[in-house]
Amino acid sequence: MNIVIIEDEPKTAKSLENLILDLKPEAEIIGWYDSVESSVAALSKAQPDLIFMDIQLADGLCFEIFKSVTISCPVIFCTAFDQYSIEAFKSNGVDYILKPFSRDDIWEALKKVDELKNFFQKNATPDLNDLLNKLNPSAGKTSFLVYKNLKYTTVQTDDVAFFYIKNDSTFLVTFDRQEFPLTQTLTQVASLVSAKQFFRVNRQYLVNFKAVKEIEHYFLRKLYIRLAVETPDKLFINKEKSHAFFSWLEDR
Repeated sequence: MNIVIIEDEPKTAKSLENLILDLKPEAEIIGWYDSVESSVAALSKAQPDLIFMDIQLADGLCFEIFKSVTISCPVIFCTAFDQYSIEAFKSNGVDYILKPFSRDDIWEALKKVDELKNFFQKNATPDLNDLLNKLNPSAGKTSFLVYKNLKYTTVQTDDVAFFYIKNDSTFLVTFDRQEFPLTQTLTQVASLVSAKQFFRVNRQYLVNFKAVKEIEHYFLRKLYIRLAVETPDKLFINKEKSHAFFSWLEDR
């Protein structure tokens, strides 16, 4: 595997190179570039199998590279800034690593590239129906039958602010703060509703896009989420899931 490193800090580039070669001895680092200009010049001539790319380079943001040259290989972004994650994933990004990165961070990123490569090799001629289903996902379950105070009623899925687990049971909470128990597990509920409308932020909570009010950066690179309807617990997303969460928010 031929790899290019685009990074304007020589010590960081060298550290990254050492980690890559240690974790993947068969790889070859075929170039290191510290600017948009030098990167465009090199990538215009030949492209590697993988690029490790910093975002803020000596002469500007790396996204300028994509405006000047077509990049066909996957890109792993390594940066000290977390505000560019959505744009990164629109630019061939397969992973987004925050500095200071660790050996495990680089290993997981390389593993992800290998898994993607294996997937596309095994699925060179994907089933058309499967592809259409992925492009046009189901709208999901539109209502839930609930039972409370000796009465059955239905709750429209659009009216649900969030689902959550309490005392090992699953409940739904509506935007007008009504709470109803469900017979399904939270995992089952997640499989029934639209993945575009609901996101499982952690083991206990599945939230509606319309309920998301504010998002804050928190300790240890977590995200703190406030909903329009108060939740019994504070909602946190760990750093491993934050990129998927931002992509979900953007996918409207």
